Amino acid sequence: MRSIINRIPGVLFVCTLFLAASCTPGSCFEETTADVKASFYLSSTGKPTAPDSLTLYGIGKDTTRYNKASRVQPALIPLDASAESCSFVIRINGVNDTISFRYSTFVHLISKECGYTYYHNLDDVLSTKHIIDTIEIKLRTITILNEPNIFIYY
Repeated sequence: MRSIINRIPGVLFVCTLFLAASCTPGSCFEETTADVKASFYLSSTGKPTAPDSLTLYGIGKDTTRYNKASRVQPALIPLDASAESCSFVIRINGVNDTISFRYSTFVHLISKECGYTYYHNLDDVLSTKHIIDTIEIKLRTITILNEPNIFIYY
């Protein structure tokens, strides 16, 4: 009987450790940033074709997403959650264009472990036409899912 009583504090300690460990929050393994996913297509063939060289940086912001990157497909373009529009210089194979987004932003709960992020509803996409022929909006809601939002034909 005495050996059982002597083991009770140890058993209680181990049980307390298991309970404490089960209440700790888990880690977040999901993507938490909702970027515009832009897929590239050749205008002449309509086939998906990554540019040989891609540079992308924000206008009025100190953000360079790509700098002469090769074979980027899709490109991930960040939107400013504190604004309703933003613009970027996009250089495809050495030719500059400007691409502008108009959108609304809303808060979205990803999970208890990952917390909240910002999703966007894309209203409009405009661009200059130096190398870009057309921009087609495929999916207006910009989320963390790996689905293309826009097709850029060049």
